[in-house]
Amino acid sequence: MNDPQPAAQATLTPARPGSDLRARVRAYEAELIAFRRDLHRHPELGRQEFRTTRLIRERLLAAGLSPRLLPGGTGMTVDILPADHQPGTPFLAFRADIDALPIDDAKAEAPYRSTLPGRAHACGHDVHTSVVLGTALVLAQAARTGELKQPVRLIFQPAEEMMPGGALDVIEAGGMEDVGRIFAVHCDPRVQVGRIGLKVGAITSACDRLVLHLDGPGGHTARPHLTTDLVTAVARLASDLPPALARRMDPRWGVSLVWGRIASGSASNVIPQHAELEGTVRCLELAGWREAPDALHELTAKLAELYRAKWTVDYHRGVPPVVNEHASINQFEAAMTGRFATGAGPVVEDTEQSLGGEDFSWYLEHAPGALARLGVRSPHDSTVRDLHHGRFDVDERAIAIGVELFAALALEYGRV
Repeated sequence: MNDPQPAAQATLTPARPGSDLRARVRAYEAELIAFRRDLHRHPELGRQEFRTTRLIRERLLAAGLSPRLLPGGTGMTVDILPADHQPGTPFLAFRADIDALPIDDAKAEAPYRSTLPGRAHACGHDVHTSVVLGTALVLAQAARTGELKQPVRLIFQPAEEMMPGGALDVIEAGGMEDVGRIFAVHCDPRVQVGRIGLKVGAITSACDRLVLHLDGPGGHTARPHLTTDLVTAVARLASDLPPALARRMDPRWGVSLVWGRIASGSASNVIPQHAELEGTVRCLELAGWREAPDALHELTAKLAELYRAKWTVDYHRGVPPVVNEHASINQFEAAMTGRFATGAGPVVEDTEQSLGGEDFSWYLEHAPGALARLGVRSPHDSTVRDLHHGRFDVDERAIAIGVELFAALALEYGRV
Protein backbone atom coordinates (compact mmCIF):
# COMPACT_ATOMS: atom_id res chain seq x y z
CA MET A 1 0.00 0.00 0.00
CA ASN A 2 2.91 2.36 0.72
CA ASP A 3 6.06 3.09 -1.23
CA PRO A 4 8.82 1.50 0.90
CA GLN A 5 10.93 4.66 0.48
CA PRO A 6 9.54 7.79 2.20
CA ALA A 7 9.03 10.37 -0.48
CA ALA A 8 8.46 14.08 0.00
CA GLN A 9 6.42 14.24 -3.21
CA ALA A 10 3.69 12.05 -1.64
CA THR A 11 1.53 15.02 -0.64
CA LEU A 12 -1.87 16.12 -1.83
CA THR A 13 -2.24 18.93 -4.34
CA PRO A 14 -1.88 22.07 -2.22
CA ALA A 15 -4.87 24.32 -1.72
CA ARG A 16 -2.54 27.30 -1.66
CA PRO A 17 0.50 26.77 -3.89
CA GLY A 18 3.52 28.45 -2.39
CA SER A 19 2.03 28.53 1.09
CA ASP A 20 4.84 29.07 3.60
CA LEU A 21 3.22 26.81 6.18
CA ARG A 22 2.85 24.03 3.66
CA ALA A 23 6.48 24.38 2.64
CA ARG A 24 7.56 24.08 6.25
CA VAL A 25 5.49 20.94 6.74
CA ARG A 26 6.80 19.38 3.55
CA ALA A 27 10.36 20.01 4.69
CA TYR A 28 9.74 17.58 7.55
CA GLU A 29 7.54 15.07 5.73
CA ALA A 30 10.17 12.50 4.74
CA GLU A 31 11.64 12.60 8.25
CA LEU A 32 8.23 12.10 9.84
CA ILE A 33 7.38 9.17 7.57
CA ALA A 34 10.69 7.55 8.48
CA PHE A 35 9.99 8.25 12.16
CA ARG A 36 6.57 6.62 11.89
CA ARG A 37 8.06 3.55 10.23
CA ASP A 38 10.67 3.24 12.94
CA LEU A 39 7.95 3.30 15.61
CA HIS A 40 5.98 0.76 13.56
CA ARG A 41 8.96 -1.59 13.52
CA HIS A 42 9.45 -1.21 17.28
CA PRO A 43 5.99 -1.04 18.91
CA GLU A 44 5.75 -0.82 22.69
CA LEU A 45 2.80 -1.54 24.95
CA GLY A 46 1.28 0.84 27.46
CA ARG A 47 3.66 2.19 30.11
CA GLN A 48 6.49 0.28 28.42
CA GLU A 49 7.11 2.94 25.76
CA PHE A 50 10.65 3.75 26.89
CA ARG A 51 12.28 3.61 23.46
CA THR A 52 9.45 5.56 21.88
CA THR A 53 9.70 8.19 24.61
CA ARG A 54 13.46 8.45 24.17
CA LEU A 55 13.19 9.02 20.42
CA ILE A 56 10.52 11.70 20.81
CA ARG A 57 12.46 13.46 23.55
CA GLU A 58 15.72 13.44 21.57
CA ARG A 59 14.02 15.03 18.55
CA LEU A 60 12.31 17.69 20.64
CA LEU A 61 15.59 18.55 22.37
CA ALA A 62 17.30 18.81 18.98
CA ALA A 63 14.61 21.33 17.99
CA GLY A 64 15.49 23.49 20.99
CA LEU A 65 12.46 22.49 23.07
CA SER A 66 12.30 21.39 26.72
CA PRO A 67 10.10 18.31 27.12
CA ARG A 68 8.99 17.19 30.58
CA LEU A 69 8.86 13.44 31.14
CA LEU A 70 5.88 12.03 32.99
CA PRO A 71 6.64 10.52 36.42
CA GLY A 72 6.26 6.96 35.11
CA GLY A 73 9.15 7.43 32.68
CA THR A 74 7.07 7.10 29.50
CA GLY A 75 5.30 9.94 27.74
CA MET A 76 5.91 13.67 28.09
CA THR A 77 4.57 17.15 27.57
CA VAL A 78 6.33 20.09 25.96
CA ASP A 79 5.32 23.75 25.85
CA ILE A 80 6.01 26.18 23.00
CA LEU A 81 5.62 29.80 24.05
CA PRO A 82 5.30 33.00 22.02
CA ALA A 83 7.94 35.67 22.56
CA ASP A 84 5.55 37.87 24.54
CA HIS A 85 4.04 35.06 26.61
CA GLN A 86 2.25 36.16 29.76
CA PRO A 87 1.93 33.64 32.62
CA GLY A 88 -1.63 32.41 33.01
CA THR A 89 -2.46 32.70 29.30
CA PRO A 90 -4.47 29.61 28.28
CA PHE A 91 -2.68 26.97 26.25
CA LEU A 92 -3.92 25.34 23.06
CA ALA A 93 -3.08 21.64 23.44
CA PHE A 94 -2.58 18.81 20.97
CA ARG A 95 -2.46 15.20 22.11
CA ALA A 96 -0.91 12.02 20.69
CA ASP A 97 -1.08 8.51 22.15
CA ILE A 98 2.16 6.55 21.79
CA ASP A 99 1.41 2.93 22.77
CA ALA A 100 0.83 -0.13 20.59
CA LEU A 101 -1.43 -3.18 20.78
CA PRO A 102 -0.70 -6.74 21.95
CA ILE A 103 -1.40 -8.37 18.57
CA ASP A 104 0.72 -9.74 15.72
CA ASP A 105 1.56 -7.60 12.71
CA ALA A 106 0.27 -9.54 9.68
CA LYS A 107 1.73 -7.23 6.99
CA ALA A 108 4.40 -9.64 5.79
CA GLU A 109 5.07 -7.53 2.68
CA ALA A 110 5.69 -4.24 4.54
CA PRO A 111 9.36 -3.31 5.08
CA TYR A 112 8.33 -1.55 8.30
CA ARG A 113 6.48 -4.55 9.71
CA SER A 114 6.78 -4.98 13.48
CA THR A 115 9.95 -6.77 14.55
CA LEU A 116 8.35 -7.84 17.85
CA PRO A 117 5.96 -10.84 17.91
CA GLY A 118 2.67 -10.04 19.57
CA ARG A 119 3.20 -6.27 19.29
CA ALA A 120 1.84 -4.01 16.56
CA HIS A 121 0.85 -0.42 15.90
CA ALA A 122 -2.52 -1.57 14.60
CA CYS A 123 -4.47 1.48 15.77
CA GLY A 124 -2.45 4.28 14.18
CA HIS A 125 -0.82 5.64 17.32
CA ASP A 126 2.48 5.80 15.45
CA VAL A 127 0.77 8.17 13.01
CA HIS A 128 -0.72 10.27 15.83
CA THR A 129 2.72 10.53 17.44
CA SER A 130 4.37 11.56 14.17
CA VAL A 131 1.68 14.20 13.58
CA VAL A 132 2.14 15.83 16.98
CA LEU A 133 5.93 15.59 16.73
CA GLY A 134 5.78 17.32 13.34
CA THR A 135 3.47 19.95 14.81
CA ALA A 136 6.05 20.61 17.54
CA LEU A 137 8.82 21.07 14.95
CA VAL A 138 6.79 23.47 12.81
CA LEU A 139 5.53 25.50 15.77
CA ALA A 140 9.00 25.73 17.31
CA GLN A 141 10.11 27.38 14.10
CA ALA A 142 7.05 29.66 14.16
CA ALA A 143 7.85 30.71 17.73
CA ARG A 144 11.39 31.66 16.72
CA THR A 145 10.10 33.85 13.90
CA GLY A 146 7.48 35.53 16.08
CA GLU A 147 4.50 34.04 14.24
CA LEU A 148 3.17 32.04 17.19
CA LYS A 149 0.74 34.22 19.14
CA GLN A 150 -0.60 31.79 21.73
CA PRO A 151 1.09 29.20 23.93
CA VAL A 152 0.85 25.61 22.77
CA ARG A 153 1.26 22.37 24.70
CA LEU A 154 2.06 19.07 22.97
CA ILE A 155 1.07 15.94 24.89
CA PHE A 156 2.67 12.57 24.12
CA GLN A 157 0.56 10.23 26.20
CA PRO A 158 1.30 6.62 27.17
CA ALA A 159 -1.13 3.75 27.71
CA GLU A 160 -4.22 4.82 25.81
CA GLU A 161 -5.09 1.17 25.25
CA MET A 162 -5.06 0.43 28.99
CA MET A 163 -8.20 1.22 30.99
CA PRO A 164 -8.79 3.76 32.41
CA GLY A 165 -6.10 5.19 30.15
CA GLY A 166 -2.82 7.08 30.34
CA ALA A 167 -4.65 10.39 29.96
CA LEU A 168 -5.10 10.24 33.72
CA ASP A 169 -1.30 10.02 34.11
CA VAL A 170 -0.95 13.23 32.13
CA ILE A 171 -3.67 15.00 34.09
CA GLU A 172 -2.26 13.90 37.44
CA ALA A 173 1.15 15.25 36.40
CA GLY A 174 -0.39 18.68 35.68
CA GLY A 175 -0.55 18.32 31.92
CA MET A 176 -3.93 20.03 31.70
CA GLU A 177 -3.08 23.00 33.91
CA ASP A 178 -3.78 26.27 32.06
CA VAL A 179 -5.07 24.40 28.98
CA GLY A 180 -7.98 26.29 27.46
CA ARG A 181 -8.74 23.99 24.53
CA ILE A 182 -7.42 20.62 23.34
CA PHE A 183 -7.44 18.82 19.98
CA ALA A 184 -6.59 15.32 18.78
CA VAL A 185 -7.01 13.15 15.69
CA HIS A 186 -7.52 9.42 15.38
CA CYS A 187 -6.79 7.41 12.25
CA ASP A 188 -9.93 6.20 10.47
CA PRO A 189 -9.44 3.60 7.71
CA ARG A 190 -12.94 4.33 6.38
CA VAL A 191 -12.10 7.97 5.62
CA GLN A 192 -10.07 8.77 2.52
CA VAL A 193 -6.70 10.44 2.96
CA GLY A 194 -7.04 14.20 2.56
CA ARG A 195 -10.28 14.31 4.55
CA ILE A 196 -11.32 14.34 8.17
CA GLY A 197 -14.53 13.17 9.82
CA LEU A 198 -16.20 15.48 12.33
CA LYS A 199 -19.11 15.18 14.74
CA VAL A 200 -20.45 17.60 17.34
CA GLY A 201 -21.29 15.85 20.62
CA ALA A 202 -20.41 12.28 21.53
CA ILE A 203 -18.13 10.67 18.92
CA THR A 204 -17.05 7.62 20.96
CA SER A 205 -18.68 5.66 23.75
CA ALA A 206 -18.04 4.85 27.35
CA CYS A 207 -16.24 1.55 27.80
CA ASP A 208 -15.80 -0.43 31.01
CA ARG A 209 -14.37 -3.91 31.64
CA LEU A 210 -15.86 -6.49 33.97
CA VAL A 211 -15.00 -9.96 35.21
CA LEU A 212 -17.82 -12.04 36.70
CA HIS A 213 -16.72 -14.81 39.10
CA LEU A 214 -19.06 -17.70 39.97
CA ASP A 215 -18.28 -20.23 42.67
CA GLY A 216 -19.85 -23.44 43.98
CA PRO A 217 -18.89 -26.61 45.88
CA GLY A 218 -18.31 -28.68 42.74
CA GLY A 219 -19.27 -32.31 42.32
CA HIS A 220 -20.03 -35.19 39.97
CA THR A 221 -22.02 -34.67 36.77
CA ALA A 222 -24.11 -37.71 37.77
CA ARG A 223 -25.52 -35.74 40.74
CA PRO A 224 -26.02 -32.10 39.65
CA HIS A 225 -28.95 -31.72 42.06
CA LEU A 226 -26.63 -32.13 45.05
CA THR A 227 -24.35 -29.23 44.11
CA THR A 228 -24.26 -26.04 42.06
CA ASP A 229 -24.27 -26.81 38.35
CA LEU A 230 -21.76 -24.08 37.67
CA VAL A 231 -21.35 -24.63 33.92
CA THR A 232 -25.08 -24.24 33.37
CA ALA A 233 -25.07 -21.21 35.67
CA VAL A 234 -22.28 -19.44 33.79
CA ALA A 235 -23.84 -20.32 30.44
CA ARG A 236 -27.18 -18.85 31.48
CA LEU A 237 -25.62 -15.69 32.85
CA ALA A 238 -23.64 -15.33 29.63
CA SER A 239 -26.84 -15.48 27.58
CA ASP A 240 -29.32 -13.80 29.95
CA LEU A 241 -27.38 -10.93 31.51
CA PRO A 242 -26.85 -8.81 28.34
CA PRO A 243 -30.56 -8.64 27.36
CA ALA A 244 -31.58 -8.19 31.01
CA LEU A 245 -29.22 -5.21 31.31
CA ALA A 246 -30.47 -3.77 28.03
CA ARG A 247 -34.08 -3.96 29.24
CA ARG A 248 -33.17 -2.43 32.58
CA MET A 249 -31.56 0.65 30.96
CA ASP A 250 -33.05 3.39 28.81
CA PRO A 251 -32.58 2.15 25.21
CA ARG A 252 -31.59 5.66 24.14
CA TRP A 253 -28.42 5.22 26.20
CA GLY A 254 -27.21 2.46 23.89
CA VAL A 255 -25.90 0.21 26.67
CA SER A 256 -24.21 -2.92 25.29
CA LEU A 257 -22.73 -5.81 27.30
CA VAL A 258 -20.65 -8.21 25.19
CA TRP A 259 -18.60 -11.11 26.50
CA GLY A 260 -15.10 -11.80 25.27
CA ARG A 261 -14.12 -14.74 27.46
CA ILE A 262 -15.84 -17.61 29.26
CA ALA A 263 -13.95 -20.21 31.29
CA SER A 264 -14.96 -23.15 33.47
CA GLY A 265 -14.15 -26.78 34.09
CA SER A 266 -11.41 -29.24 33.14
CA ALA A 267 -13.11 -32.64 32.73
CA SER A 268 -16.32 -33.94 31.12
CA ASN A 269 -17.65 -35.63 34.27
CA VAL A 270 -16.67 -33.05 36.90
CA ILE A 271 -18.84 -30.09 37.89
CA PRO A 272 -16.26 -27.33 38.51
CA GLN A 273 -15.98 -25.09 41.54
CA HIS A 274 -15.22 -21.88 39.64
CA ALA A 275 -16.28 -20.14 36.43
CA GLU A 276 -15.55 -16.75 34.92
CA LEU A 277 -17.06 -14.41 32.37
CA GLU A 278 -15.15 -11.41 31.07
CA GLY A 279 -16.42 -8.70 28.78
CA THR A 280 -17.06 -5.01 28.20
CA VAL A 281 -19.93 -2.66 28.89
CA ARG A 282 -20.27 0.16 26.36
CA CYS A 283 -22.63 3.13 26.61
CA LEU A 284 -23.44 5.93 24.19
CA GLU A 285 -24.52 8.34 26.93
CA LEU A 286 -22.99 9.46 30.22
CA ALA A 287 -26.23 8.72 32.07
CA GLY A 288 -26.04 5.05 31.08
CA TRP A 289 -22.37 4.90 32.01
CA ARG A 290 -23.16 6.15 35.50
CA GLU A 291 -26.03 3.71 36.12
CA ALA A 292 -24.64 0.56 34.48
CA PRO A 293 -22.53 -0.77 37.40
CA ASP A 294 -25.37 -0.74 39.96
CA ALA A 295 -27.83 -2.29 37.50
CA LEU A 296 -25.36 -5.01 36.53
CA HIS A 297 -24.67 -5.96 40.15
CA GLU A 298 -28.39 -6.19 40.94
CA LEU A 299 -29.17 -8.33 37.91
CA THR A 300 -26.19 -10.63 38.52
CA ALA A 301 -27.37 -11.27 42.07
CA LYS A 302 -30.86 -12.25 40.89
CA LEU A 303 -29.70 -14.52 38.08
CA ALA A 304 -26.97 -16.23 40.12
CA GLU A 305 -29.45 -16.94 42.90
CA LEU A 306 -31.54 -19.08 40.51
CA TYR A 307 -28.61 -21.50 40.22
CA ARG A 308 -27.35 -21.25 43.83
CA ALA A 309 -24.07 -19.81 42.63
CA LYS A 310 -21.95 -17.47 44.71
CA TRP A 311 -20.81 -14.48 42.71
CA THR A 312 -18.53 -11.48 42.67
CA VAL A 313 -18.11 -8.83 39.98
CA ASP A 314 -14.84 -7.01 39.36
CA TYR A 315 -16.09 -3.89 37.58
CA HIS A 316 -13.29 -1.76 36.16
CA ARG A 317 -14.21 1.76 35.17
CA GLY A 318 -12.83 2.56 31.74
CA VAL A 319 -13.53 5.83 29.99
CA PRO A 320 -16.55 8.08 29.46
CA PRO A 321 -17.61 9.10 25.94
CA VAL A 322 -15.60 11.71 24.03
CA VAL A 323 -18.02 14.64 23.72
CA ASN A 324 -16.83 17.13 21.09
CA GLU A 325 -17.47 20.81 21.77
CA HIS A 326 -19.28 22.72 19.01
CA ALA A 327 -16.82 25.65 18.87
CA SER A 328 -13.84 23.29 18.65
CA ILE A 329 -15.47 21.35 15.80
CA ASN A 330 -16.03 24.67 14.00
CA GLN A 331 -12.33 25.44 14.36
CA PHE A 332 -11.38 22.00 13.04
CA GLU A 333 -13.67 22.50 10.03
CA ALA A 334 -12.39 26.02 9.32
CA ALA A 335 -8.75 24.93 9.47
CA MET A 336 -9.27 21.86 7.28
CA THR A 337 -11.33 23.72 4.72
CA GLY A 338 -9.06 26.75 4.73
CA ARG A 339 -5.94 24.70 4.17
CA PHE A 340 -7.08 21.89 1.89
CA ALA A 341 -10.30 22.76 0.02
CA THR A 342 -9.63 22.74 -3.72
CA GLY A 343 -13.05 22.33 -5.32
CA ALA A 344 -12.16 18.73 -6.19
CA GLY A 345 -14.42 17.34 -3.46
CA PRO A 346 -15.18 17.69 0.22
CA VAL A 347 -12.34 17.61 2.71
CA VAL A 348 -14.65 17.44 5.73
CA GLU A 349 -17.32 14.78 6.15
CA ASP A 350 -19.80 13.86 8.83
CA THR A 351 -18.94 10.87 10.96
CA GLU A 352 -20.98 8.75 13.32
CA GLN A 353 -20.56 7.87 16.97
CA SER A 354 -18.71 4.61 17.50
CA LEU A 355 -18.94 2.14 20.35
CA GLY A 356 -15.18 2.27 20.75
CA GLY A 357 -13.65 3.79 23.85
CA GLU A 358 -11.02 6.56 23.80
CA ASP A 359 -9.38 8.10 26.86
CA PHE A 360 -9.19 11.54 25.21
CA SER A 361 -12.52 11.91 27.02
CA TRP A 362 -10.71 12.50 30.32
CA TYR A 363 -9.07 15.66 28.95
CA LEU A 364 -12.49 17.03 28.04
CA GLU A 365 -13.44 16.91 31.72
CA HIS A 366 -10.87 19.70 32.19
CA ALA A 367 -11.13 21.77 29.00
CA PRO A 368 -13.32 21.93 25.88
CA GLY A 369 -11.98 20.37 22.74
CA ALA A 370 -12.57 17.89 19.95
CA LEU A 371 -11.36 14.65 18.43
CA ALA A 372 -11.41 14.35 14.62
CA ARG A 373 -11.14 11.24 12.48
CA LEU A 374 -8.12 11.52 10.22
CA GLY A 375 -8.50 9.90 6.82
CA VAL A 376 -5.80 7.27 6.14
CA ARG A 377 -7.34 5.20 3.32
CA SER A 378 -5.70 5.49 -0.10
CA PRO A 379 -8.17 6.59 -2.80
CA HIS A 380 -7.30 3.61 -5.00
CA ASP A 381 -7.63 1.08 -2.16
CA SER A 382 -11.11 -0.43 -1.79
CA THR A 383 -10.08 -2.66 1.14
CA VAL A 384 -10.80 -1.27 4.59
CA ARG A 385 -8.08 -2.52 6.94
CA ASP A 386 -9.86 -1.98 10.22
CA LEU A 387 -8.38 -0.76 13.47
CA HIS A 388 -7.03 -3.44 15.83
CA HIS A 389 -6.44 -5.78 12.91
CA GLY A 390 -3.05 -7.28 12.09
CA ARG A 391 -3.14 -5.91 8.55
CA PHE A 392 -4.05 -2.35 9.51
CA ASP A 393 -1.97 0.20 7.59
CA VAL A 394 -2.23 3.80 6.44
CA ASP A 395 -1.62 6.07 3.51
CA GLU A 396 1.31 8.01 4.96
CA ARG A 397 0.31 11.26 3.27
CA ALA A 398 -2.03 11.58 6.24
CA ILE A 399 0.93 12.55 8.46
CA ALA A 400 1.71 15.80 6.65
CA ILE A 401 -2.00 16.58 6.44
CA GLY A 402 -2.36 16.15 10.19
CA VAL A 403 0.69 18.33 10.89
CA GLU A 404 -0.55 21.13 8.65
CA LEU A 405 -4.02 20.92 10.18
CA PHE A 406 -2.69 21.20 13.74
CA ALA A 407 -0.22 23.92 12.84
CA ALA A 408 -2.98 25.90 11.15
CA LEU A 409 -5.13 25.57 14.27
CA ALA A 410 -2.28 26.96 16.36
CA LEU A 411 -1.36 29.77 13.97
CA GLU A 412 -4.57 30.75 12.19
CA TYR A 413 -7.83 29.08 13.18
CA GLY A 414 -7.72 27.77 16.74
CA ARG A 415 -8.68 30.20 19.47
CA VAL A 416 -8.81 29.45 23.17
